[in-house]
Amino acid sequence: MSEEELGLEDDDSQAVIAAVGRQLKLWREAAGLKPAEFGTAIGYGENLVYKVEAGKRIPRPEYLDRADEVLGAGGKIAAMKRDVAEARYPKKVRDLKKLEAEAVELGAYTNTVVHGLLQTEEYARALFGLRRPAYGEDEVERLVAARMARQEVFRQHPGPLLTFVQEEATLRRPVGGRMILRRQLDHVLELAQLRHVEIQVMPTEAEEHAGLAGSLRVLKLKDGTAVGHDEVQLTSRLISNPKEVQILDMRYGMIRAQALTPRESLAFIEKIRGET
Repeated sequence: MSEEELGLEDDDSQAVIAAVGRQLKLWREAAGLKPAEFGTAIGYGENLVYKVEAGKRIPRPEYLDRADEVLGAGGKIAAMKRDVAEARYPKKVRDLKKLEAEAVELGAYTNTVVHGLLQTEEYARALFGLRRPAYGEDEVERLVAARMARQEVFRQHPGPLLTFVQEEATLRRPVGGRMILRRQLDHVLELAQLRHVEIQVMPTEAEEHAGLAGSLRVLKLKDGTAVGHDEVQLTSRLISNPKEVQILDMRYGMIRAQALTPRESLAFIEKIRGET
């Protein structure tokens, strides 16, 4: 499944959230509190209490802290925050985040939307809102949070070399409206100022293009190995076969050579920004 197609039902997160909900219900019942009374005590609505206990909503850290305090759990409920935090994000996103954290170099070519690591929160929210069949509001927020969490890779020290090639059309498509696109372009320009980040544009008028088979990324890891990743519609594939990774790496190198240089790309993005 693609980055936009990840849901709670698709991985083991549901089991974790369901188990936490059952534990919270057992603690509440042992304290002799009804859902409405418990909700009032911790500062949340009765409906949310029911949903959390049924495993339909992911409790926030402050919810667990208040529940621990009100139910006198002595830290046992609050200790669930770490597991809940991990379960908040789909498994494939968690796995991808771990790989990105282990990378010394990450290269990505994207031809449909602005790459996830470069997205603003409002752009990501608008993008997930376009998915069909439509996500519920809770799932949209969960996926947006997961995408933003992956961007911690920009704040790593030492940080990996991050290179991106964006198809020109992705920088012109007004996902969420022109104001959201304008702020997204500003964000891309800001990230491009980081020393370990290089952003290039593949102009639509380019006659030679090694990336017409679709988006791809190549991650070179600390242990000297490399993995590739490609996705299309409902399929997302992690590639570890050395020969296949070598092909993706070769294609990405050609794409970078055929795209505008980083300096030319920044001027090009600024031009698009002015036209937006």
